[in-house]
Amino acid sequence: MAKELKITLVKSTIGTKPLQRKNVQALGLKKIRQTVTLPDNPQVRGMIRKVSHLVAVEEV
Repeated sequence: MAKELKITLVKSTIGTKPLQRKNVQALGLKKIRQTVTLPDNPQVRGMIRKVSHLVAVEEV
């Protein structure tokens, strides 16, 4: 079974750069404290790295 990541938006995207907002949106996050579960792959890890100050990540 492939590993998954549980990603939670913990900080608002107000005042962030447009590319960071698009990354948060691409991860499927819209509201603060919303959580999504995504597969653990290099593409998702790269998006998380760009917005690491806005999200909390835990492995499932």
